[in-house]
This record gives sequence, structure tokens and C-alpha cells, in this order.
Amino acid sequence: MQTQNRILDDLARMAASAVGAMQGARHEVEAAFRARLEKMLADMDLVTRDEFEVVKAMAEKAREENERLSERLAALEARLGPRD
Repeated sequence: MQTQNRILDDLARMAASAVGAMQGARHEVEAAFRARLEKMLADMDLVTRDEFEVVKAMAEKAREENERLSERLAALEARLGPRD
């Protein structure tokens, strides 16, 4: 009976070691994947969210200015009358 307990204890220790080794390997794979992904993203020369928001605001402002100038031009053309 004592022999069976020792064998089971050894098996339990081996299983625990295997699980620990697998978790360590998993963390290494995740770290390597994360590093590779970050390098790929850096090489893509993507814009940051802040830069995107600044350009988006500039585009909205330019569109509003364009609409305002179009309305002003239409009003001036209406005052001049039809052109042939």
C-alpha cells in the first residue's frame, strides 16, 4: 500500500511539473507573439488615435468652411442674376 502512495505521489509531482512547464512555455509563446505583433505594427507606420482625431477635426472644419463658402457664393451669384 505504501508503494502505491509513493507512485501516486510521484505521478502527482510529475503532473504538477508538467503543468508548470506548459504554463511557462505558454507565457514564452505569448511574449514572443506579442513582441512580433508589436514589431509588425510599428513597421506598418500607422497613425495614433490622437493624430487621427486631429486630422478628423481638421477635415470637419474644412468641410464646414467649404459649405459656408458655397452658400456665400450661391448668394452672390443670385444677386448678380443669371449669367449667359
